[in-house]
Amino acid sequence: MGYKHVFLTGAALVAGLASLSALADSKADQLRAEEIVSGRCFLCHGMEGESASPVFPRLAGQHSEYVARQLADFKSGKRKSDTMKPQAEELTPAEMKALGAFFEKKKAATNAPTDVEILAVGKYIFSKGNSFSGLPACASCHGAKGLGTPQLPRLAGQHPRYIEDQLKQFNKRERTNDNAVMHTVASKLSELETHAVAEYIATLE
Repeated sequence: MGYKHVFLTGAALVAGLASLSALADSKADQLRAEEIVSGRCFLCHGMEGESASPVFPRLAGQHSEYVARQLADFKSGKRKSDTMKPQAEELTPAEMKALGAFFEKKKAATNAPTDVEILAVGKYIFSKGNSFSGLPACASCHGAKGLGTPQLPRLAGQHPRYIEDQLKQFNKRERTNDNAVMHTVASKLSELETHAVAEYIATLE
């Protein structure tokens, strides 16, 4: 019994030390992320991920894995951006992961509803697509509330201007990552549908 007791006590001690080490690493990652955000990211995306302009994406509440992957794509050039490539070039994979975790914890905002008729069109396209043009529902990939997955972005509450810009870039193949599926989707959207679905997405929580 004595040996067993000592063994269990030792195992508990090791587990406790491992837990403390993980907690310390997590805190260090958080502090590093805050340092990076306050040094560069906040200029466009804000300290809380709220974004300084409708042309920049809101990052608050976005999936950490998705943020990290986009940063890696900017760094490698897989996703083209004269603005983001120099911002991502010096980031390590660990820093990208930490930034993703930092923004995921922030509270996402939403836009107030505007034109109810436009929103009705957007809701229909988002929820059901358009069978006449072969357009699939946005909800089929991004979820009924636009919350996405670790692989697919959260859309809910995003600036409508940014959504419209991205859809147009997908349509023209100017956005160079995630293009295989999204080009097919965006190419089937009319200008009215693009605007309407972007306005509707912005109201989702």
